[in-house]
Amino acid sequence: MVKNIDEGEKRMRSDKYHKKKKRRWPSILLVLLLLIGGVVGYAYFQYKQGVNQSLKKINKDNKEDVVYTFEGQKDQYGDTNVLLLGSDARGKEKSRSDTIMIVHFNEDKGTFKLTSIMRDSYVSIPGHGKHKINSAFALGGPELMRQTIKQNFDLDLQYFAIADFQGFVQLIDEAFPKGVEMDVEKKMTEFVDVPLEPGLQRLDGAQLLSYVRFRHDAVGDFGRVERQQKTVQAIKDQLSGFTITKLPKLIGVVSPYVNTNMDTSDTLFMAKDFLSNNRGSIETLRIPIENSFTEPRISGEGQVLDIDVKKNKEALHQFITQ
Repeated sequence: MVKNIDEGEKRMRSDKYHKKKKRRWPSILLVLLLLIGGVVGYAYFQYKQGVNQSLKKINKDNKEDVVYTFEGQKDQYGDTNVLLLGSDARGKEKSRSDTIMIVHFNEDKGTFKLTSIMRDSYVSIPGHGKHKINSAFALGGPELMRQTIKQNFDLDLQYFAIADFQGFVQLIDEAFPKGVEMDVEKKMTEFVDVPLEPGLQRLDGAQLLSYVRFRHDAVGDFGRVERQQKTVQAIKDQLSGFTITKLPKLIGVVSPYVNTNMDTSDTLFMAKDFLSNNRGSIETLRIPIENSFTEPRISGEGQVLDIDVKKNKEALHQFITQ
């Protein structure tokens, strides 16, 4: 009799345990959903806060983006390439791109590489003959620039981002309240908004913009491209104190200044990997590479970089696949 009672108690306890366990799962699921909802809500709030912060600083007559077509896709290696174009005249069809970069993102490895194409590279532009590559943007927007890069270098680009230089200033000031530490190698005063003195110093957004755009010295555009790549690496190295939780607001701050076909979720995904501390340095390439170009003067174009397309195409593909 005692034995039967013990067995009955065990069954009752077991039944109670399983009922509690069944009741516990909906509670855990509810808590998880609330947490996820809270995180998403917080991220959206921060993003909108960043957008509104920038919209207050933008001339309302110049904040409408041109809607561009862009027939991009992943490259033949399965990687994502983002065409970055920097321009003073954001939204104006006839402006030439001042800065041309390709960000190569390997999703499996989470690694980034950066190629800078010098704007005076003299190449074939589909339907327009040979011109400096930066004129492709003026002639047909980012899509014609994509076609030009595909035709000359056999590389597909999935996304584009056209950045107003003021967006760069706002990004730096938001991400680096104390400035970005840079060793300014020389005095820079000609044709820059903010003059710079040489030496190791912290540069705010406006100062850093002067640094990456300066080219009025003996090395001209070559020096500017080198400084741009040096600045990207410095930003990467000095983002150690920048946490993932700050990303939504930062993207919000920059987004009013950028015309892009990237979704906010795609931007967040790539930015998260860029911010990761264990990814190491960013490898860089400049086109044209050394000993692959001449510098003739062309009627109607001025001095150009007449590049060996085959040699530069091979160097680009070797760079992104190694």
